[in-house]
Amino acid sequence: MNHILKRILAMSFVLLIISLSACKSKKIVINPGSQIEQKPEREEPVEEIAEEPVIVPEAPREDTEPVIEKPNFNFENVLFEFNSSVLKTESYAVLDAIVREMRKDTSANFIISGHSSVEGTAEYNQSLSEDRANAVKLYIVNAGVSSENLSARGFGASKPVASNDTEGGREQNRRVEISVVQ
Repeated sequence: MNHILKRILAMSFVLLIISLSACKSKKIVINPGSQIEQKPEREEPVEEIAEEPVIVPEAPREDTEPVIEKPNFNFENVLFEFNSSVLKTESYAVLDAIVREMRKDTSANFIISGHSSVEGTAEYNQSLSEDRANAVKLYIVNAGVSSENLSARGFGASKPVASNDTEGGREQNRRVEISVVQ
């Protein structure tokens, strides 16, 4: 940066000298026949150029590695309606956030676990929970995560996270959980 400033100052100095030498004042000449004195032409003031600081961006250092953000694999559950394996509209934002985290570590493997509430037969709930897990897996694969990193399975109503005695509890049990394989 000092090199650039020195060049600018040197060029300004040279221009100043050239300007001054071209504008020499004229000598006063007295004509013997008249008593009128010739005045020198008035010099125009030299405008000073205001120098602005030159900002040179720092080049990235080669000895530093790029910062890679660590993934957060504490995923929110994906919830489903009663008797349905169709993704809810509000689940898309949850799944998109999950996909963003999964893409941060393409070597990580995940288990997609489907669950249901207790309404219906055990066989039906098992099938429904598998369909829910597969619906989530399909969404994630379509979003660009390799299917080789994902395994889906259903647990039916065997692993509730809330009481099946209330509708609020049953809603929480109609879910898909995604966890990283350790």
